[in-house]
Amino acid sequence: MSDWGPVFMAVVLFILLTPGLLFQVPGRHRSIEFGNFQTSGASIMVHTLLYFALICVFLLAVKVHLYLG
Repeated sequence: MSDWGPVFMAVVLFILLTPGLLFQVPGRHRSIEFGNFQTSGASIMVHTLLYFALICVFLLAVKVHLYLG
């Protein structure tokens, strides 16, 4: 059996934390902007740190597993 939990969590978090797609922290004019489809270097760094922290929590602490087959 293959464990698809880490792959699923990585893809979902990548989609949700893409800067400018759903939200952007920090925004260009406000601290949080929603759906502006723009990005900056600072927001890329913040979203990268959020992604790393959340992927570590879900994979190491919560131990998300998804077995198919």
